[in-house]
Amino acid sequence: MHRPKNVELGVPRRTLTETIAVRAEHLYKAFGRRPNEIVKQLEAGKSRAEISHLGVAAVIDASFEVKKGEIFVVMGLSGSGKSTLIRMLNGLWDATSGSVTIGDTNIAGVSGAELRDVRRKSVSMVFQHFALLPHRTVIDNVAYGLEIQGMSREQRLTKARTIIHLVGLDGWADRLPSELSGGMQQRVGLGRALAADTDVLLMDEAFSALDPLIRREMQEQLVELQADLGKTIIFITHDLNEAMFLGDRIAVMRDGRIVQIGTPEEILTDPANDYVAQFVQDVDRARVLTAASVMEPGRAVVTTNGGPRAALRTMRDFQTSAAFVLNRDGSFVGIVRDQDVLKLVKAGETDLRKIILDNAVSVSPDTPLVDLVEPSVESAMAIAVVDEKKRLLGVIPRVTLLAALGNVNTNTGTLPVIEPPSTISTSVMTETLLETDSEGNDL
Repeated sequence: MHRPKNVELGVPRRTLTETIAVRAEHLYKAFGRRPNEIVKQLEAGKSRAEISHLGVAAVIDASFEVKKGEIFVVMGLSGSGKSTLIRMLNGLWDATSGSVTIGDTNIAGVSGAELRDVRRKSVSMVFQHFALLPHRTVIDNVAYGLEIQGMSREQRLTKARTIIHLVGLDGWADRLPSELSGGMQQRVGLGRALAADTDVLLMDEAFSALDPLIRREMQEQLVELQADLGKTIIFITHDLNEAMFLGDRIAVMRDGRIVQIGTPEEILTDPANDYVAQFVQDVDRARVLTAASVMEPGRAVVTTNGGPRAALRTMRDFQTSAAFVLNRDGSFVGIVRDQDVLKLVKAGETDLRKIILDNAVSVSPDTPLVDLVEPSVESAMAIAVVDEKKRLLGVIPRVTLLAALGNVNTNTGTLPVIEPPSTISTSVMTETLLETDSEGNDL
């Protein structure tokens, strides 16, 4: 497929604020006759297995912060404690020890009335099995939370219609849940949570009951909705690919403990222990890693004001047949080839802009590697990685891309060579520079 000139691939990931929406500090949840004793023993250094005769330690010393506007994914296998954790975040289960703060409210120990107020105004939840009211229509299910809040019927139905449109259920407002597919029912559940207009949205295995294709559609729609609405989302899943697709950051749980928190790339490329490494070994790296994670410094780089001679010296020194060209402000312009630069130097020309080729591929740093394969195959040049102001951040040679996709370490201790290699020998370049040097410059 032909790619237009200077195509930019990928959409920059949203910018998160530094405001903390949810904070969990040293959370424990123990089940048994003596839950406080379980916590005491764990704090003294006993393992989960060693205190099993006292009961079950479902969550052990969990601490994390979720920023406003972030999708924070809690991932783990069955029995890891992730669902118990999320139920403590909205007070469905009291923490045995530790605290949960939603916004400015510490929900530990608050009265029932205060907790209900927090749920109405600050945090809503989407369950795995939809939890729809079967005798109510789609629009009434979506508006149910607004009804609980005391909003008038006209107002809540108007708002519910807007939400129904957002979640892609136009034309289904008057249907009953029994008339909908599983994916559509989950859209209703999501719509009901969105209609409540709380700052924080908790989602417990919300898509796990759906067929794979429908599940992917819901994941994509959730990302789109989050980008539009800016909600803070805490998403529970046992599916690693789902976690990698959705999460700004991921908390990996095992046996009640959080063993690592990081971005998808950090989890994939720098696992905290053998458990996490084994967990992520089958992940599709091409869809998780981004251009920023594999790019290298641009070495054969010249500026428009440097002229052909400076460009030829740079290409000679790095033994490459092309160089990346930047404007004075650092913005990426295109590339120049060694043969064209050599002709300019021999002709005594001083304007490099005459030979700049503007067909180099440039991508944003957030572009997934899967989107780089085709342009890398089609272009002999390394791919340029640029920011929103077109400033060159780095480059991705084809060999680097292939190594990243194959999980091969390319760090050999030597400088990488930007493809393709020079088509003109260094001796020819040096001779040309000497022959055309009228000012006795050091070459």
